[in-house]
Amino acid sequence: MPRNWLFNVLLLPLYLALTACPAPQQDIASTGSDAGPATMDEAESAVDYIPAVMPDDADPALWVIRDEDTTIYLFGTVHILKPGMSWFDEAVKDSFEASDELIVEMIKPDAAAMMKIVNEMAIDKTGVSLRDKLTAEDRADYEATMTKLNLPVTSFDPLDPWFASVNLSLIPLMRNGYAADQGVEDELLAQARARAITITGLETPEQQLGFFDNLPKEVQIRFLNFTVDNIDETTEGMEQMVAEWANANVDALGELMNAGLEDKILYETLLVNRNVNWANWVDQRMGQPGTIFMAVGAGHLAGESSLQAILAQKGLVAERIEY
Repeated sequence: MPRNWLFNVLLLPLYLALTACPAPQQDIASTGSDAGPATMDEAESAVDYIPAVMPDDADPALWVIRDEDTTIYLFGTVHILKPGMSWFDEAVKDSFEASDELIVEMIKPDAAAMMKIVNEMAIDKTGVSLRDKLTAEDRADYEATMTKLNLPVTSFDPLDPWFASVNLSLIPLMRNGYAADQGVEDELLAQARARAITITGLETPEQQLGFFDNLPKEVQIRFLNFTVDNIDETTEGMEQMVAEWANANVDALGELMNAGLEDKILYETLLVNRNVNWANWVDQRMGQPGTIFMAVGAGHLAGESSLQAILAQKGLVAERIEY
């Protein structure tokens, strides 16, 4: 079962940063779980999985938390999609139109500000090239992958390993029809701006990049090697994730998450800690009247460490809206 897609599930808000990344080809320049994870070395022990079939009309999962004067809708997003996918209708559209505030993971700054952040956080300042940080065997595998993708092997040499991995994992998706401006957030933000409702970001660009930039270098390199090893599975895995999302197969999505996030520090940094922070935000926001549409990556709303599970520990029950 493909596992490299998980990187895209959790990290694709970072496609916003890729527009500011010094990229070798237009492919790149155009882009923007759960208890007891195993190690990356144990990746081949993934559970059996039967892929979902992409429906004609996507009906992603939607939840709601209510009290006497506050309503918060929870909607899982996919940050990058192929053009033409239908999902903004029925209960999703109705709930959004009933809301007076949109909450997203991050609000993109202007291009100059994003470039500055990327230069400060994702570009290596030591003078040691990316490839020189790899073992001889890993370097050979990395260079072979770059060549297979028709990229100069020097393309990502100035980048930190984690950001090189972001770039590398997105290339197959962009070449297979995914578009950086077709993500769920793009549509929601356009709709929110058209209605002139409040838009709030849960995290800043510096925070999002910082999650990865602050990882130990050995973890970043392990992540890059994992991306290289699974590069051929990236598109197939993303297709599976989108199909599960479109069919509202939350349990299946959670199983994919369990199989994919196999390094404990990544699991805690990218998923659990952020869900805890967001649960605290929801808990506090429930003290103010209003109707909120909260849209975060679908991976955060699946599995045993989901946002809903953490909210339940606070006594806030997220009810699934069937439609």
